[in-house]
Amino acid sequence: MSEIPRPEYPRPQFVRTAWQCLNGTWQFERDPGDSGLERDLLERDLTGEITVPFCPESELSGIGDPDFHPAVWYRRTVRVPEGWAGQRVLLHFQAVDHDATVWVDGVEAGRHRGGFTSFSCDLAAAADPAHTYTVVVRARDAGSGPQARGKQATTFQGRGARYGRTTGIWQTVWCEPVPDAHLGRPRITPNVAASALRVTVPVSANRPGHHVEVTVSDRSGVVAQARARADLDLAPELWLPLPEDRVRLWSPEDPHLYDLRIDLLDAGGAVADTAESYAGLRSVAIDGHAVLLNGKARFQRLVLDQGYYPDGLMTAPTDEALVHDIELAVAAGFNGARLHQKVFEERYLYHADRAGFLVWGEFGDWGANVGGPPGDNQQPTASFVTQWLEAVDRDYSHPSIVGWCPLNETWQRLHDHITVLDDVTHGMYLATKAADPTRPVVDASGYAHRVLGADVYDSHCYEQDPEAFGKLMAGLADGAPYVNADPDGAAWSVPYVGQPYFCSEFGGIWWNPDARPGESSWGYGERPESEEELQERFAGLVAVLLDDPRMFGYCYTQLTDVFQEQNGVYRFDRTNKLDVSRIRSAQQRPAAIEQDRSKA
Repeated sequence: MSEIPRPEYPRPQFVRTAWQCLNGTWQFERDPGDSGLERDLLERDLTGEITVPFCPESELSGIGDPDFHPAVWYRRTVRVPEGWAGQRVLLHFQAVDHDATVWVDGVEAGRHRGGFTSFSCDLAAAADPAHTYTVVVRARDAGSGPQARGKQATTFQGRGARYGRTTGIWQTVWCEPVPDAHLGRPRITPNVAASALRVTVPVSANRPGHHVEVTVSDRSGVVAQARARADLDLAPELWLPLPEDRVRLWSPEDPHLYDLRIDLLDAGGAVADTAESYAGLRSVAIDGHAVLLNGKARFQRLVLDQGYYPDGLMTAPTDEALVHDIELAVAAGFNGARLHQKVFEERYLYHADRAGFLVWGEFGDWGANVGGPPGDNQQPTASFVTQWLEAVDRDYSHPSIVGWCPLNETWQRLHDHITVLDDVTHGMYLATKAADPTRPVVDASGYAHRVLGADVYDSHCYEQDPEAFGKLMAGLADGAPYVNADPDGAAWSVPYVGQPYFCSEFGGIWWNPDARPGESSWGYGERPESEEELQERFAGLVAVLLDDPRMFGYCYTQLTDVFQEQNGVYRFDRTNKLDVSRIRSAQQRPAAIEQDRSKA
């Protein structure tokens, strides 16, 4: 390709000006027997080519092979700019699915497990612009066994709510120079009560006399500034109170973002390293049954977003496509999204921050089914906890994220022995709360709630008749909400104890006016006979939840069709297939919990 695909800066909340995008043409070779190391693939040129950052299953990669790829190899050379001489050069991979090993000039430089989170290694401890570095990547992607896959199918053909696979590099590869003593990614915590920002800045080396300085600005200039010694703590913490006349809260109506400059100063006061970031001043809290944003009940009209694209699969074809998906959701009347079974790329969250779009961050945990004994069919590994903590750490500072969902639709009966799933559910919940005490966490969305008294409680209900749906949801008024259970009625979950509750999956109305006879197509329930019937069904289902004074939100399935699952508000190619203005209109009246919280 003559132009570099996806050339935009991939980490917009921690920006250095010097960087090099490594997307584009790489050498590529399939390794179906995972024998490449023994066959000297590390040492020689590879036989094919691929366009990074698109996976080999996608059309945009130039390959478009949807079959299983147990292992694949990548190879390219890198020349660093003259101005980087002598500096340490970090090589970043935004996401590689699933087990990655990286070699630089034939020497192993790093390895990483997990297809959704970023990792880094050294391209050079001291860069030499005269040298050509050779980078080789092997990605392994098993077709069976417990593995965090999200919606990727374990059969050749996707079916139901599982889709095509993604193997290998599927997000941007890039590198940047840093000094030996350099800044790590900051953790930015807003404190609305104190009108302040708390910024924690890891530093790679605690050199005597070094300081960290953070400057907060808006369009009028500097708002606050603070400095802390960098030679006493691994991660200096800076407290930045904002003057009363410069306080501006982040919200969907006014998604104001402060600019941050972070400097590492050496003993003489010179800037040793610097980066740009941003922050939103907003709070998330719980009051009875309500989830508050900036101290006020905010009904969350969420839509389920799978983040799939016809030509790029899990990779958006362009940065503009990420923006467009948010715009489509807002146009349909939603104020946020549940980012479903996928850790979305950072630039999506950047655009959500700028748009005031509320999101729940979620892990792509599906893939732990191993056909175990009844009641113990899902056996996630310790790797699930590790990968999820990487995601929370990466995305902690984004103001658009208002909740965390580490697991989705886990199911097992309550019985007298503890399973691996019990351990992982409790572990991921506790780890999330330890990593981020500022946001609510649902232990498992729908199905098997195992943490008594978790921050929020939810259910998934795809009843299509609004009257019957209303009867199922009516129990919330008496403290006995709808709870997912085994088909024979056996309990999956610990009891509901009065915490905020929402129906986090509903609807999924099956509608494809373009469907041809014999075409693979499905959705939930009976397909409406007409768009008018669909619109009436949607309005009726939404009304049940909007009018419930104890319901803090909902999440409608889904934003777009995804392959054979054709229940989106929009087609898979993002074109309109129904009157979106009516979908929007049905959601616009104030929710009951927003009108009078005293009745909730």
